[in-house]
Amino acid sequence: MKDISLSIASPSPTQPLQKLGTTFTACAILCSIIAISGAGKSYPLLFFFLIIGLFISGGITYSIPYFKAKAGIKNDGIMQNSLSSRGAIAWGIAILMTGFYIILYWFPYYLEGLIRTMDPMSMILRAKPSDQWFLYGAFYTLAVLIMGIRFIAKYKFSRYHIIRTISVMFFQLGFAFLLPAFLLKLNQPEFYFSYFWPLKYSYLFPNDLDYLIKSGNMGVFMVFWGLVMTFVATPILTYNYGKRWYCSWVCGCGALAETLGDPYRQNSDKSLKAWKIERWMVHSVLVFITLTTALLWLNSWKSGTILGDASGLFSQWYGFLIGSVFSGVIGTGFYPIMGSRVWCRFGCPMAAVLGLFQRFKSKFRITTNGGQCISCGNCSTYCEMGIDVRAYAQKGENIIRASCVGCGVCSSVCPRGVLKLENLEEEGRFIPYIRHDEEK
Repeated sequence: MKDISLSIASPSPTQPLQKLGTTFTACAILCSIIAISGAGKSYPLLFFFLIIGLFISGGITYSIPYFKAKAGIKNDGIMQNSLSSRGAIAWGIAILMTGFYIILYWFPYYLEGLIRTMDPMSMILRAKPSDQWFLYGAFYTLAVLIMGIRFIAKYKFSRYHIIRTISVMFFQLGFAFLLPAFLLKLNQPEFYFSYFWPLKYSYLFPNDLDYLIKSGNMGVFMVFWGLVMTFVATPILTYNYGKRWYCSWVCGCGALAETLGDPYRQNSDKSLKAWKIERWMVHSVLVFITLTTALLWLNSWKSGTILGDASGLFSQWYGFLIGSVFSGVIGTGFYPIMGSRVWCRFGCPMAAVLGLFQRFKSKFRITTNGGQCISCGNCSTYCEMGIDVRAYAQKGENIIRASCVGCGVCSSVCPRGVLKLENLEEEGRFIPYIRHDEEK
């Protein structure tokens, strides 16, 4: 009889590749640190290829085991892994990411050597040297693309996940990185076509609108695009498809959360207390930016005679507290500790607007087949928005929550096919729906 004890004790054939991918990534981080020390200024092209090449090699190598594995999500041992279960490695990554954001926003001169390594790419795309924001955009886009490949490999059995991941990779690379850079090269305003008010809050501020309009026909089109997407397209698309059309298919914040943040989605707080805090915080931020925008327009209308500098202070504090500290330092740096959708869940005003539409005026819902639920809890565990999906499934209730981004992972990890994302008639959406697969 075959001795199976040896096969059980032997290491997984994927471990060498995972270790190699980790080694490549560690080398890329080391090269970045060396570049910061000043070597990046002296040898920008060398460190550019070293850093980018090692990051890409590490990400692809780490993704190979997912491509080789049989269909089905493999989350074995994820709760025991120090990287994904708030262990020492996770805390170390959180400190590293948080520190990077703090330096990027307020002490960029410490990154001068690393910024210079991006000069070759910046000169080609923008016809000007790199700055801290081009560096950030390059790293951000690289993370979405590399970890997007990993996500596609992990969820390769799901056509929905493959298409939506390709979508967020496309919008991040094309609309949020290459196109704004190309516009600068053409001496046009830098504009991000995949972001709208209130997420990109300045796009509805009077000074920014005035600047765009005065910049020529392209600027007028940018203003038109922003207004149409905010006040026309957003309500229509959200009514038909829920907030997932943006949060899981277009938004760059969602792109990073779904790709780089995927290993941490299970760390979202599912408690009732967290849900209460979430509702107060995300809607407070929406009120904050709405009030700020209104005050700026009031002050502009009266030429500053009513509020003086008060409206400007509102926008400055919003930019500091929400635009920098919350969305950047906390929203991304806390991935390994609080889950991948910290900003989307607790602070994003765009998510708040879309959520209100989705909750009260939308065709989207997740239908449940409660009779098939075995209460395994996978759906709740891997919900990055902290929704207790299992509670709805056990009752056979449709899941209609303002916070749901329609990522569909809850449906994918369900072993019984209990959950299904649907766009149906608006009427009766809170009433349990007899699904098509139950009619047979």
